[in-house]
Amino acid sequence: MVCRLFGITRQSYYKHFWQWESDTIEQEIIIKRVKEIRKAHPVMGVRKLYNELCSDTQGPEIKIGRDGLFNLLSAYSLLVKIRRRRVATTISNHTFRKYKDLIKGIQPTSANQLWVSDITYWRTPFGFLYISFITDAYSHKIVGYQLADNMEAINNVRALKMALGTLEKPVEGLIHHSDRGMQYCSLDYVGLLKKNNISISMTQGGDPRDNAIAERINGIIKSEYLKHRKVTNKAQAMELLNSTVELYNTKRPHLSNNYLTPEQAHTMTGILKKQWKNYYPVKITTVNQ
Repeated sequence: MVCRLFGITRQSYYKHFWQWESDTIEQEIIIKRVKEIRKAHPVMGVRKLYNELCSDTQGPEIKIGRDGLFNLLSAYSLLVKIRRRRVATTISNHTFRKYKDLIKGIQPTSANQLWVSDITYWRTPFGFLYISFITDAYSHKIVGYQLADNMEAINNVRALKMALGTLEKPVEGLIHHSDRGMQYCSLDYVGLLKKNNISISMTQGGDPRDNAIAERINGIIKSEYLKHRKVTNKAQAMELLNSTVELYNTKRPHLSNNYLTPEQAHTMTGILKKQWKNYYPVKITTVNQ
C-alpha cells in the first residue's frame, strides 16, 4: 500500500533497505578499524588510513573511495586537526667552523647516502626535554636518537654513535646534513664525522626547507605520537620515545616512500615514488654509490 502510494515496487523498497543496511554495517566496520589504527597512530591522516584499510588482508573487503572515507570520518568527527608551532633550538652564534651546504638538489637513491639531523623540544609536565634525531633521507628511517634535559653537544654525539652502530660496514660517500647549531659544529661531533669519513653539510640560513626532512620527522614524532601520551618522569619519557621510534620505523607508512614504512624503504634502491606534490621544484641530482 505504502509502496504504491510513493510509486515504487516492493522489490525496489527492499533492495533500497538492504543496501542501506549493508552500507551501515560497512561504515561501522570502517569506523571500528580506524579507531584501532588510531590507538597506535593517533593522528594518522585520511590517505594513510585509506591505504591501510585497502591493504588489510585480514579484514573484510572495504568498498569505499578515499573521498567517501574523508566524508565518513568528517561525519564522525574523526578528522585530524594539527596546530603547528615552531620553537628555535638552534644556537648558531658561536666561533666553531661552519660548513657549506652540499645537498642542494641532491636526491639519494638508496639508504646511507644522506643523513639529516636536528634537535627538537618536548614539553612535558616536569619540564622541557630535548631529542636529537638522525634520519636517513632516502628511507626516512630514524637511525639514531638521544633524549636529554639539556642541549649539550654530547647528546648529539650519542645519537650519532647510535646511527653509526646501524652500519654493517663502512660506507663511502655518506653525507651528514644539519643546521649550523653549536652542537653540530662542536669539535667532538665534527671529529666523529671525519673519523668515519662522512662528509659534513650544513644549512646556510634559517629556512626550514633547507633541512626539510629532519624538520618533518620532528613534527611527526611530536604531533602524531608524543603529545598524545602522558609521562611523569624522564625514565617514562625514554621508554615512550623508544617505543615511538620503533612504531614509526616499522609500522607507519610514508607518502614519500610510496606507502612503504621506513624500515621497508631502507632495504630498497632506486627513486621511490612520492604520493604527494612538491610545491617547491628544484633541480634534482641523484646520488649513486
